[in-house]
Amino acid sequence: MRRAVTSGTPLPAPGGPDPTAPPDRTAHADPAPRADAGSAPYAAPPADAGPAPHTDAPADAHPAPYADAAAGQRLRHARYAPWPYTRLDVAAARAAGHRPHPIRQFVLKTRSRCNLACTYCYVYEMADQGWRDQPPVMTPATTARAAQRIAEHAAAHDLPRIDLVLHGGEPLLTAPAQLAAPVDAVRAAVAGAAPRTRVTATVQTNGTLLTRGRLAALAAAGIRVGVSLDGGLPVHNTRRVDHAGRPGFASAARGLRLLARHPQSYAGVLCVVDLDHDPVETYESLLAFAPPSIGLLLPLANWSDPPPGHHPGRTPYADWLLAVFERWWHDGVRRTRIRLFEEIIALLLGLPTTTETLGLTPAATAVIETDGSIEQADSLKSAYEGAAATGMTLDTHSFDQLLDHPGLAARQLGRDALAARCRTCELVDVCGGGHYPHRYRAGEGFRQPSVYCADLQVLIRHIAAAVQRAAQTARPAAEALTTEGAAPPAAAPPAVHPPAVAS
Repeated sequence: MRRAVTSGTPLPAPGGPDPTAPPDRTAHADPAPRADAGSAPYAAPPADAGPAPHTDAPADAHPAPYADAAAGQRLRHARYAPWPYTRLDVAAARAAGHRPHPIRQFVLKTRSRCNLACTYCYVYEMADQGWRDQPPVMTPATTARAAQRIAEHAAAHDLPRIDLVLHGGEPLLTAPAQLAAPVDAVRAAVAGAAPRTRVTATVQTNGTLLTRGRLAALAAAGIRVGVSLDGGLPVHNTRRVDHAGRPGFASAARGLRLLARHPQSYAGVLCVVDLDHDPVETYESLLAFAPPSIGLLLPLANWSDPPPGHHPGRTPYADWLLAVFERWWHDGVRRTRIRLFEEIIALLLGLPTTTETLGLTPAATAVIETDGSIEQADSLKSAYEGAAATGMTLDTHSFDQLLDHPGLAARQLGRDALAARCRTCELVDVCGGGHYPHRYRAGEGFRQPSVYCADLQVLIRHIAAAVQRAAQTARPAAEALTTEGAAPPAAAPPAVHPPAVAS
């Protein structure tokens, strides 16, 4: 079964951008370009032309965004994903009123190699094999340049907060004494350039290398720890093996038990939906590690490489998730947060969220590879070779220039980036067209409905009904209090029971 590797997916900082992106293997033959599923809202530039930078960006002496990318990479983007690479005119989008949103989360690939060899890993086993050309370790010089660029961006946009994610590969391959160095460098640079900006930090790990020494070093630097796991039992993790084929679960479980004794450092657990495993068993087994938050991720799949079990008229992923939802919703005590469910509830109630996997929130994440290249979200690596590439580096481009790269600009357009069917759907404000990589079709690009469209509709409608029933139950109780002479709660909200809505 081809699924997403969870060790490569960053867990968001509380209230921060949510780049959770479950990867899956994708390999395509060279397709011929076909008509896009939805009409492009802007006139397209020539395939080999780059968009003009927005005029209100800070001045920078480096080349215009995307203009200096390798010709082969530009042609690959144009061939595999005409939307957005040849059909989105970023300059016209800016003229039409679509302003860029600054980057707020920076994923630092401190290591490009991993101590595990998970059989489904999107970094090492899928369409994009760019890791082979990356240095194994981010050097201090590259780290310093990254810190400078991040501070520059924070100052230019007066950001109140930025989130760092230490990532890989496996970032804990670093010695304990050096673990916090990238975060220290960024904090020092930001303190000098943008003293009002707060810096939060998380490390996303497979958990096998967590030790008291590493955890102490991370805690001292205020770096929280997110762990990726396929479930809380050995049977759930048979594909998470080392390079000799030995299971990694026992080491990961030891690391998680250690982490659970330090709740102030514990960010949570990420787990990809696996139809081969019982959903309630998976959920309850993860609870044994006392995670404050669980991220349940749909496998990264698309229309050219559909997810396992995908058939018209069936919704196996909704069925799996709803089994967990019912167990979680009716538990009576809040044992953990499940971000997917809380985000749907928040969107249903019209509350703001920062997730990129649902809703219409603009993408705000940049990835910095070990060689200093600037890329889009790792989840795009499931689509085709070089799908996350921008042709930009820390030495030649600022993050303001990244904002006008058509790949990122498309993910900040909201409804205008969606297929016509999505734009008219009554659930669009909650679904948002689904996660961007799930919309991909080879030769057309990223402007189709999600390959999980049917699952998302069933999931959202079910949760909406549960929230509505909870609200109706709360009203008679408030009326009874009034009748008996007690004052009802001020502006009593619908009863979202039991977990709080995601912040």
